Amino acid sequence: MDMRKWLTCIKRCLGPNVYTEVPDGGWGWVVAVAFFVVEAFTYGVIKTFGIFLNDLMVEFNESNSRISWILSICVFVMTFTAPLSTLLSNRFGFQPVVMVGGFLISLGMIATAFTTSVNQMYITLGVIAGLGYCLTFLPTVTILSQYFCKRRSIVTSMASTGESIAIFAFAPAFSAIKDQIGWRYTMVVIGLLQGLIIICGVLLRPIVIKPSPSDESSKEKLKSTQQEAKQTINTEQLHGSATSGDSGVQSLEDPEVGVQVTEKEEQKALSPKPSDKPARRKLLDLSVLKDGSFLCYSAFGLFATLGFFAPQLYVVELSVSRGVDRDKAAYSLSVMAVAEIFGRLSIGWIMSWRRLRKIYVLLACVLLLCLVLVAFTLVGGGFWGVAVCCVFYGFLLGNVASTHIPMLAEDDVVGIERMPLAVGVYVFIQSFAGLAGPPLGGVLVDITDNYGAAFYSCAAGMALGAIFLAMVRPAKMGKLCWKKTTQESENSPDERDTSVKESSPEDFVEEDVSPDTNPNDH
Repeated sequence: MDMRKWLTCIKRCLGPNVYTEVPDGGWGWVVAVAFFVVEAFTYGVIKTFGIFLNDLMVEFNESNSRISWILSICVFVMTFTAPLSTLLSNRFGFQPVVMVGGFLISLGMIATAFTTSVNQMYITLGVIAGLGYCLTFLPTVTILSQYFCKRRSIVTSMASTGESIAIFAFAPAFSAIKDQIGWRYTMVVIGLLQGLIIICGVLLRPIVIKPSPSDESSKEKLKSTQQEAKQTINTEQLHGSATSGDSGVQSLEDPEVGVQVTEKEEQKALSPKPSDKPARRKLLDLSVLKDGSFLCYSAFGLFATLGFFAPQLYVVELSVSRGVDRDKAAYSLSVMAVAEIFGRLSIGWIMSWRRLRKIYVLLACVLLLCLVLVAFTLVGGGFWGVAVCCVFYGFLLGNVASTHIPMLAEDDVVGIERMPLAVGVYVFIQSFAGLAGPPLGGVLVDITDNYGAAFYSCAAGMALGAIFLAMVRPAKMGKLCWKKTTQESENSPDERDTSVKESSPEDFVEEDVSPDTNPNDH
């Protein structure tokens, strides 16, 4: 009996949270802390892996390119298996998927400490840990977006600073531990710490939005009021037709037919259908690939990813090639990490402005990031010149990295309802750039014997991404030559008229939607 009570208590504490509307807080703050920890022990560990490169080259007598493939395979598996993460989350829920992912990460990292060749590392750290990273990151960021609405941008940005803070703190800490106990035991320590992700998975309680009875009664009153208003208008038009000549015939017939149809539709919608079965939830939705705005946004993610990982790998070597001492050049990563923290926090504050269209803010950040990547190759002044570029790059990278996935929840892309199904497909498309980015930069460096070539490739990828990002909203408004999906074709006439309007300065801000305003009017 005590065991049953104990299990019931656990189920109540860790079961679904039921709200009448999106809470914009509540248990969402616990989910935000969990996301912070997940960010720290996923991307934070991945981006500090560079501290082991020299040790691994010496231990296994391998080249730099062979060792760098460990990270490339890990990132590729992490993003390529994103649809699997979406499928499992929709089938089993977020909690068990993240817990299994945390176990795989810990297992892969600890197993890496006992490998005897680089090929074994490709399996343990690349495949096993990479799959674990996928199963933890995407479900966590998805459920965090569901707990917040008005504060979604700023909360996501604050929680995503876990990656930047981890880079700043883990690099010197793990380096000091490595000097004391060696790289193998250091990886065991990291693997044990990554076991905290399992606890974070337990805290990801699913959210259920169930309208209160008062809300439902108010909706019924609103419907009855609308019915009375329609009947009043109908009576007025009937009296007016007696003195309006021929126009009275038209005004008498059309509105009455419209009222009859409306009443039938409302009765049909309100009448229960016991024979109807509840619609089964889709495990994986590929219909988003028919959405032009999603395709443009995915192309942006594909090309922009080229600039996400390569600069961190090559900025130290770029500084060394310009005469900077290697120990001093290593501080450029710390400078970049600190600037990225401020970038993530500031973009969350900016995105919280209601009247600002978020997708154009992201576009501005991507364009500035292209300029900074080019500036890396042109700036002089030794360490301080590179450090200034690192500040701007870290700040802008924080802007882009913390918003490009949550941006899927915006109506300009797919919306919050379709985000859980679309995020896996989006990250899957990104995976190819994650695999090709670092090796492509390495090939260009080998050909030109200049580390600046890697930054040019990143800038070119960002520029292509900016072009596709600029096409997202026009595609959503139907201005591009994409075939509309079924959902878009059922829009109201007012919405279709809006999609034909030319771009105007007001398009860069979002209009406030008051209770008396139709949401489709903008």
